[in-house]
Amino acid sequence: MPDPAARDAAEEASAFSHPAVDPDASAAYGAHPDQVVDFYAPRDGRTNAPLVIALHGGAWRAPYDRRHLTPFVDFLARRGFAVASVEYRRGSDIPRQGGAAPVAGRWPETFDDVAAAMDAVPELAAAHLPQADPRRIVLTGHSAGGHLALWAAARHVLPAGSPWRLPSPPALRGVVALAPIAHFDRAVELGVCGGAVTELLGGEADFVPRAAHADPALLLPTGIATTVVQGRDDIVVPPAVAEAYAEAAAKAGETVGCTLLEEAGHFPLIDPAADACAVVAEEIAQLAW
Repeated sequence: MPDPAARDAAEEASAFSHPAVDPDASAAYGAHPDQVVDFYAPRDGRTNAPLVIALHGGAWRAPYDRRHLTPFVDFLARRGFAVASVEYRRGSDIPRQGGAAPVAGRWPETFDDVAAAMDAVPELAAAHLPQADPRRIVLTGHSAGGHLALWAAARHVLPAGSPWRLPSPPALRGVVALAPIAHFDRAVELGVCGGAVTELLGGEADFVPRAAHADPALLLPTGIATTVVQGRDDIVVPPAVAEAYAEAAAKAGETVGCTLLEEAGHFPLIDPAADACAVVAEEIAQLAW
């Protein structure tokens, strides 16, 4: 049996080995340099293509931006999807006092940006990606981006008074969350991404009140078709996190699809060279078409 850490390192190296793919167009949804969306047209030239909104991962930390997701985004474009890849503000490059890794996320800016981007994408796509059909939008995201995708689909069930709350469900065909950090308590128990969840919420003192506005497991049911795709051998965001989210959904009276991939870890889900990536595209297609 291969060493889990060595396997994870090899899978990460493969996913990050592909050259970045430049977008066909980009547009700002705000004044900050990170408030930008990249657009990728379907490579087969089709029109009225389903629009996939993609949110990258990286533990909400600054070193990881949307560029590392571009091979996956291009893979979807080659499968006939129109894609909008969203950038958002992440934590600073400087670790918290006593920490080793760059700080994870900004409160409330990370959430401000995802909400603003989601609201802006349909109009921006109409101008910059005319091949897209705004009536068929599927939201996807990997890891921390999977968390943000689930959160963005749940804005209509945010607590009253939340600045991000929508009056009605967003116009989505569904969500395909890839190894998402979907259940905060379970992720903290497992030490996912070196305490990134607690950092995202600003520290232990703010964890409980802010989790009510940010934890997908507390924002259920959504009424939106949701599928989680998870590598069974994932040691970065273990399957137990997705399973806890699915259990929370079931308790709320909602069924969440959960596709567990054998012999796959965290990174094959976004690696065009991996079979897992084709499974992800198929799950998106099931909702989009």
